[in-house]
Formats: sequence, structure tokens, C-alpha cells
Amino acid sequence: MAAPEERDSPTEASQPVMEEEETKTFKDLGVTDVLCEACDQLGWTKPTKIQIEAIPLALQGRDIIGLAETGSGKTGAFALPILNALLETPQRLFALVLTPTRELAFQISEQFEALGSSIGVQSAVIVGGIDSMSQSLALAKKPHIIIATPGRLIDHLENTKGFNLRALKYLVMDEADRILNMDFETEVDKILKVIPRDRKTFLFSATMTKKVQKLQRAALKNPVKCAVSSKYQTVEKLQQYYIFIPSKFKSKRLGSLNKFKAKARSILLATDVASRGLDIPHVDVVVNFDIPTHSKDYIHRVGRTARAGRSGKAITFVTQYDVELFQRIEHLIGKKLPVFPTQDDEVMMLAERVAEAQRFARMELREHGEKKKRSREDAGDNDDTEGAIGVRNKVAGGKMKKRKGR
Repeated sequence: MAAPEERDSPTEASQPVMEEEETKTFKDLGVTDVLCEACDQLGWTKPTKIQIEAIPLALQGRDIIGLAETGSGKTGAFALPILNALLETPQRLFALVLTPTRELAFQISEQFEALGSSIGVQSAVIVGGIDSMSQSLALAKKPHIIIATPGRLIDHLENTKGFNLRALKYLVMDEADRILNMDFETEVDKILKVIPRDRKTFLFSATMTKKVQKLQRAALKNPVKCAVSSKYQTVEKLQQYYIFIPSKFKSKRLGSLNKFKAKARSILLATDVASRGLDIPHVDVVVNFDIPTHSKDYIHRVGRTARAGRSGKAITFVTQYDVELFQRIEHLIGKKLPVFPTQDDEVMMLAERVAEAQRFARMELREHGEKKKRSREDAGDNDDTEGAIGVRNKVAGGKMKKRKGR
């Protein structure tokens, strides 16, 4: 990270914060009518605490440090002021949002496009794991908003002809603590050097680490700190339980994020990559298959449910080897968690049924594989059936070539 310039330390909000009960709509915060309508269409009936604090200050042109618990509505807290400003001064390549993961990048893009659909906002997601050429074409169209992971953005800044961010007006660093923990310091430093100093900057983080403090001093000008939670805690509407279970009886589940978000699958099995940032409103239950070794990670995991005022449940599997870790979590959140009520006999009976179903499934797969093998052997290499001849015709350009005599 480059040596930070001297900045004023962040000030607290310079105006009385409106109470959530008094703020009925986003219009009360200063958001323009067309964006208020978009909020209504998304089901955002009233602003969250971080939005109440951050949006009015952002609309005044202040740099923001937002510290808020997971699921607090941080994306809306920076997306609405940016879109509000874009309406006043339309410009391509208007804002850059840096995120630590590709999953979070796509989610933020979806929210920007949903909020800005009626005003024609275009965004581009620039992340690793996707073809660079298609991303270069998207950047050539000069979208209004770029959402990127730092590494892939640097790659385009250095190698994509004609692409630069010299006219950028807004920079957002979302989940800043994770960006820095993933060793993106060098990339962030390079980005800060090639974007205008005369810009607005929003830094959002779940925790204020030493690295985040250093980044704040280097990147923000006289920022205002908006913190809606000063200690680690879980939301009140989240019902938390644990199940004591012998290690050998943990169940296995498979799924994919997109199918889960589309409600095509009812169960999602995920690593800690999904513990922060992902906002899927219909998550009813979070099951902690393994207890996190870092207690704070528990806060982020269970925060995937009971979001934006909704209720939810979190159930943690506790084996005989996990008691100490579980007690640390209880100490962190300041409460004793109750046992989730289960009927052990019914559970063990279901476990037997699952094991039997797995045995039959393996037998069927083995038999299916043997049938396919026999059918290939019976067909042989000289398959002159109508289907095979048709394939050869296509390969030969529609004409069967005559073999030359020897």
C-alpha cells in the first residue's frame, strides 16, 4: 500500500440521525422519486439503519466509512446515492465498485441494474474465471458502473486498449476487510494511483482492522463514519439452536448457487466463500455443518438468514470434539443457545433409509455402466448402421468418399 497522505480522522455523523421509526420512505432521505419507485418494486419498504445514516451524508457529497453487521443493506446504502448522482450528471464509467469475490460482484451488479432499470443504467462485471475478451468488449461499451475484483481489473487496466478510469466519479470498496485479507493490497494500491483524486469514496466493512484503517487514510478525504453496530451480535429475529450429533452421522448435500437463488433447489451446500456478502432473501435456515474455528465467522454465516427484518433459523452441528469452539461462540454473542428439538429414533430411522437408497443407487449406476460397456463392444468399430453412416456423411461434408484401389 502506498504511503498514505495525511487525512483528518473520520468524524461521526455531523447531523442528528433520524430514527428509523420516523423515516417512512427513502424519499425522506433525499432519494429522487424514480429511484424511490424502484425501491418499492424491489420490496424495499423502508430504509435500514445503515441506509438511514449513510444515504443523506453521501447525497451531501461526503466520503463514507460504513461499519455494519452482515445483512444490513450496505449495497443500497452506496448504490442509491451513486444512481442519484448519475441522474444529475449522466456519464459513462461513472462508478467503480471493488469486491473480494465474483459471487458478490454479480449480486451487486444485479442490484444496480434492478434499481436503475427504468433509467437505463448499464453495468459490467469484471472478475476472474470468465473470458477476458468478452469483458474487454463490455468495457468498450463504456458502462455506467463497473463491479470488479481487484486482480482482474488491474489486468484490464494494463492490457485492454483504450480502457481507463481517468473520468471516474465514485469509488466503492465493499467488504474492504476481506479485500485486504485476501492480499489484494498491491492491486488496490495500483488502482488508487490511476483513478482521479477528485472523487467520492465509500468504504464499507464489517470490521475496522488495522489494514482497513490504513486504507481509509490513503483513500478517503475527511470521511464520516457510519456505524450501526459496535459489537459482534446476531439480529434479534434469528432463532439459533444447536444439535449434538456423533461425527459419523453428518449428512452430505450438493447444490449450486444460481439454482438455489432461483429456488430451483431448496438446499445449498457452501464453504465460507458464501458466508459474507451473498443476499438471498428467501433463506429460511442456515445449518453450520462444521463449527467455524474463528468465532466471528459464525456471525457472518448465520447472517445469510433473518435479513432486512425477516425471521430465520440457524442450526449448528456440535460433535463431541466441538464443545470448546461452540462455547466460544456463545461467549462472543453473549447468549446460551438452546438445543434444537429432535426425535432421535426418527432421525436414525431416516439415516438407515438414506443408506439403503445410496446402496441401491450405486447398484443401478454400476449396472448402467456395464450395459453401456456391452453395447459399445457389440457395436464394434465397423458400425455400418444408418445412424453411424449419417455421422460419417456429415464428417465427410455430406459425401461419401470412395476408397482408392491399391
